[in-house]
Amino acid sequence: MCLCFISSNSMAEDWPNWRGPRHDGTWDGAKFLGDWRPEQSVVRWKKPIGGGYSGIAVAGDRLYVMDHQKSEAKETERVLCYRASDGELLWQDEYDVSYGTLSYGNGPRSTPTVADGVVYTFGTLGHARCLDAETGKLVWSKDPQTDFEVELPEWGLAASPLLFKDMVILHPGGKNGRCYVALDRATGSEKWRAGEDPGGYATPILAETPSGLQMIGWTPEHIVGIDPDVGKLLWKIPYKIQYGVSIATPYYHDGVAVVCGYWDGSKGIELGAKPSEAKLLWEENKFLRGLMNPPLFKNGNLFILDKQYGVTCFEMTTGKKRWDDKNQLTPRGRNPQANFVWLDRDDSDRVLALNAEGELVLAEFHSDKYEELGRQKIIGETWACPAFAGESVYVRSDTELVGVSLVGRRE
Repeated sequence: MCLCFISSNSMAEDWPNWRGPRHDGTWDGAKFLGDWRPEQSVVRWKKPIGGGYSGIAVAGDRLYVMDHQKSEAKETERVLCYRASDGELLWQDEYDVSYGTLSYGNGPRSTPTVADGVVYTFGTLGHARCLDAETGKLVWSKDPQTDFEVELPEWGLAASPLLFKDMVILHPGGKNGRCYVALDRATGSEKWRAGEDPGGYATPILAETPSGLQMIGWTPEHIVGIDPDVGKLLWKIPYKIQYGVSIATPYYHDGVAVVCGYWDGSKGIELGAKPSEAKLLWEENKFLRGLMNPPLFKNGNLFILDKQYGVTCFEMTTGKKRWDDKNQLTPRGRNPQANFVWLDRDDSDRVLALNAEGELVLAEFHSDKYEELGRQKIIGETWACPAFAGESVYVRSDTELVGVSLVGRRE
């Protein structure tokens, strides 16, 4: 038996941070993959790993991920760097933690962010690290209590580091105006702090609004707009949610920001020509109740994973539901989860999804229907966001890290 590969003149993009190269769940792999189907996937390597929901980042032939280790003598979080092509562990950074009674305390939740030869990470308790991407050498670090005065939410901190100019922006939910904190990328010194709200789980986004660039965030109490240069609060819309579960990353397009909540539904916010102008455009709490997976956008529609109906399509500017997949992509459950990504941000309706059962699913999200093209189980149960890079997908569970060739086939 031999392993053969479909050749291509160009490889698809890297996946250097949360939600991919543009932070929006798009990955330009459609032309590279051609008429690929999931059954052509081949597991190239597997490595043991500790627990965690941490997503994976890939830059070049380097893969970065976080995990949790616990023994009778010690409890730590680790930042791990592997060679993406064969899974060889290249370095690890380890620091002490104490999860105590943290709910779902299996490991880190956020995705590393890689840029300009360094990797930024944010741990479950609020440990911030800046590491040399090549060697793992610590450049600087921040302590949850000394530097952020973190008041830990029930399920730990989950927002991934967001880069803007010479700053890395975090969401520690700390005291004394540290809901969001911007640090100097090179030194770790504080540049600004913003907001008195408690910490949530959602990674903020940068959005080109009618009034200029804003950072849009979602806390357990508000949807907020912030000037990312100086940390000035521009506007806020009340949205106090049950159990503090502001989880899914907001989405912004053409003057409208949308957040999707689990118990309290989704809201559309219209932004105006002035930085302070923001108003509730619509809200819906019957059919649009997403939990962890952020929305995808195409042709005026958003696609989420609703807790009752499964993959759901709705109009972004009205909140009007168009269709649902009746839980075909992933099973309905108490906490349904799947991560999906567009295979082409412009031309294709094809989506690659990793569901909670560890199945890689190829589907098409049309404006009027869901259509499945194939699926293949590639790992055990998982909620973690995979990374799509080059010719591969990289996935993790609480016990395994797996590199899977998307173009390989067995003969």
